[in-house]
Amino acid sequence: MSAEIFGNRQNKLKSILAEQGLDGMLISKLSNVRYICGFTGSAGSCIITPNDNYFITDGRYMEQSKDEVKGFERFIDYGTHIEIAQKNNLISEGLKLALESESLSVSSYNQLTELFPDVKWESTKMILENLAAIKDESELEALRTAVEITDKVFDEVLQLLKIGIAEKKIALELEMRYRKYGDGEAFPSIVASGPNSALPHAQPGERKLKKGDFVVIDAAAKYAGYHADMTRTVVIGKATEKHYEIYELVKKAQQAGIDAAQAGVACKAVDDTTRAVIADAGYGDKFIHSTGHGIGLEIHAYPRLSQQSEEILKENNVVTIEPGVYLTGWGGVRIEDDIIVKKDGNEVLNKTSKELRIL
Repeated sequence: MSAEIFGNRQNKLKSILAEQGLDGMLISKLSNVRYICGFTGSAGSCIITPNDNYFITDGRYMEQSKDEVKGFERFIDYGTHIEIAQKNNLISEGLKLALESESLSVSSYNQLTELFPDVKWESTKMILENLAAIKDESELEALRTAVEITDKVFDEVLQLLKIGIAEKKIALELEMRYRKYGDGEAFPSIVASGPNSALPHAQPGERKLKKGDFVVIDAAAKYAGYHADMTRTVVIGKATEKHYEIYELVKKAQQAGIDAAQAGVACKAVDDTTRAVIADAGYGDKFIHSTGHGIGLEIHAYPRLSQQSEEILKENNVVTIEPGVYLTGWGGVRIEDDIIVKKDGNEVLNKTSKELRIL
């Protein structure tokens, strides 16, 4: 991504901080560090002050940060990043600076207050997360590519599904192909067959696919740091009336959620819509998670489409729509797509068919 893109993000962040009466911010959450400056390593912090932007890391990332970091003066040293900031006088007395209260450890906070006693540290939540929730064109392009890879890999691996193949084998095939075509898997793949498919976050194991199994595959690619997320459910061997009933119900609920999602609509309202379809069919207590979530540099980002959400969908949010029904001891169904929220609707990114496939 270009320096201009990161410059725009940095200027937007500074405007938001100014509106809240803040002089700057300490950024320690790595996904936020990447969003604001481009650094992809595992150890980095950013400090924004009224006049300067500083990036801190250690010697392992001297060359990498030189290539990646945009819009920040770099400081490469040993010790904690807070100690490096003090040693180099990066933070002036009397400033009011935001910190990420949900990602900063207690020990780091104690060190901040000890080494910078004349700085007022303001505990904040969701400043960068809300900024990152509205995707720019470069992010949308990365997400489109991640979804394209996800669709391609699913089509390839679908050919391998048959009676006798183990869940773990399928998961390994998915992982290998995501790495072949992109940056790897967006998260550890879920491959759940038979009774295991009634567990929303089942881990693939040695169980082998059997005739009459529902198989839930929740897996996706990552590209340029951006995570796709797709779920499809298939039947092995032969589908019964019950298979069709549950599958078509979830498919109907998922489409209702897609139809409801557009800019200006409450996230809770989208969740209400999918939940009502399933509840009206008598399976309300079998839908045991939220309807969806944002995706981006993290697999679970904002906004969240849940009963607890107070957020409103905005143009260029990218979210999942993924209702499910789970019948303990028998099996479950989940269908999930990634969508870009638009002013008057949305764009469904996934092209993989949602017709029930019997393999």
